[in-house]
Amino acid sequence: MNVIIIEDEKPSARRLQRMLSALQIEAETMLHSVEESIDWFQNNEHPDLIFLDIQLSDGLSFEIFEAIHIKSAVIFTTAYDEYALQAFKLNSIDYLLKPIDEDDLAKAVKKYQEREPQKQAVTLDFNDIKKLLINPIDREYKKRFSVKVGQHLKLINIDDIECFYSENKGTYLHTTEGRNYLLDTTLELLENELEPQTFFRINRKFFVNINAIKDMVSYTNSRLQIKLNSYKDDEIIVARERVKDFKAWLD
Repeated sequence: MNVIIIEDEKPSARRLQRMLSALQIEAETMLHSVEESIDWFQNNEHPDLIFLDIQLSDGLSFEIFEAIHIKSAVIFTTAYDEYALQAFKLNSIDYLLKPIDEDDLAKAVKKYQEREPQKQAVTLDFNDIKKLLINPIDREYKKRFSVKVGQHLKLINIDDIECFYSENKGTYLHTTEGRNYLLDTTLELLENELEPQTFFRINRKFFVNINAIKDMVSYTNSRLQIKLNSYKDDEIIVARERVKDFKAWLD
């Protein structure tokens, strides 16, 4: 079986390589960027199976498939939330949620190996998947949050929230009135609960509301600094690897 790994985080790529080796599968080729992958596919025989991360150092891995017609089977290795994963599952062998579990990896590989030979190569329609990422299937998102104020509970409508952020292992929301409230959740869980056309995770610490953005300015290392209407407690910086997606989200 000819297998390659496309993953921008080299420690994660090496860990996956070791896990595959334990399953008697050697993935000798590891690619780390969109540009490197396109060049490789142009000059090498395409593999039977690709372990594919979505967010690479220089863009989304979809760009590889827009540039090169590839019929290899794909197992996604991703941290994307569940509605996107459902879309991927329609066209791929399986997906593995990071950090990858050994049992899940073994099951995904077995699923690939048990496919009929003529069906092992699948054509992925990445344009359809991208549309589902940008315009996810209809679902219910949070319309309000309850927060504790002393001995009372207060309801805050989603339209009154400028941003969500993490600080000192706590998760907070910041309102249009300039108030901060502690939540009993995490930013990771919020990814499945916030309407993606309104809220965007710009880095590991912040989700911002598009309607609360007052200004955007260039920042060091090809990043962007966001200024919200009332939040003034900390700098809000769009991570470099998120800038491209952020600009697409704005449009």
